[in-house]
Amino acid sequence: MKYVHVGFGNWLNPERIVAIAVPQSAPILRMLRDARAKGNVVDLTAGRRTLGVVVTDTQVVLVALQPETVAARAQGRVEPDGAE
Repeated sequence: MKYVHVGFGNWLNPERIVAIAVPQSAPILRMLRDARAKGNVVDLTAGRRTLGVVVTDTQVVLVALQPETVAARAQGRVEPDGAE
């Protein structure tokens, strides 16, 4: 099984990814608010600015990578460079 590197030593299972989005849109902000209330948010930003939101089948994951970068890694087009 392959995993997607999302920075700072964190990895996600690409088979469980439902959507990858930017955190600034109103629908994503509402979804984050609701997920936080339910305790379903995982913050993998290591204290950095949230640039992407990865929605899985069970959790909402905050990452410090652009959605395009996460999508490329999930599709196997980009290898992690270890420069995070």
